[in-house]
This record gives sequence, structure tokens and C-alpha cells, in this order.
Amino acid sequence: MRMKTLDEYLQMPYRMEIVPDPNEGGFIASYPELPGCLSAGKTIEEAAKNALDAKTQWLKAAYEDEVAINVPDSEKEYSGQFKLRMPKTLHRLLAEKSRQEGISMNQYCLFLLSRTAI
Repeated sequence: MRMKTLDEYLQMPYRMEIVPDPNEGGFIASYPELPGCLSAGKTIEEAAKNALDAKTQWLKAAYEDEVAINVPDSEKEYSGQFKLRMPKTLHRLLAEKSRQEGISMNQYCLFLLSRTAI
């Protein structure tokens, strides 16, 4: 797999999180996909600006040191499928309920997940 260029990493849409700093006051900004890449500021705006600078420096250092750099979750491809192991009793219950509803067990499980998904 070809390693991306530094410019490609710098252009990627990494997710920034900003939370209040309960100990020091102000705010902490971080990039969850870039371990250890964080910054702070007295205001949200200052924390965000500082975080952008921190991200640039983090990516440059990681690239130069040939450290593996994660791509943003938004860049990952998801198939829409996953395998799930469950107890036989739960499997039977789901199969029975889906039959009662007149839909496939897959559709029934999707319905249940969509009702409780965040």
C-alpha cells in the first residue's frame, strides 16, 4: 500500500474534539485519530486554532519519523455488514419475533438496532 504524501495527510478531514478543561479552565482540543495530538486555549476559538497548529506539527513529525498515521474515520470504507455471535436462545427469540412480524431476521435486527442507536 502506497504511503500518502504529507500534503495528503494535512488535507484530510480529521475530527477535532473540544471539551472544557475542569482543572485549568479554558478548553482542551484533540484529534482522537491522532494519538497524543492535543492543545488547549482559554476560549473555544483559541483551543481550535492551537489544535490546528498542533495537528500540522504532529503530522509533520509522524511523517518524518515514518510513524504510522491513521486516516480519519470518514475516509474508511464500511461494507454495511458485520458478523455477530449470540447465544442460541437469543437467536431463537429473534427468529421467532421476526417471523411474527413477517420480516427477515436481518430486517428485524436492523429495526431493533435503529431504535437504540445513538
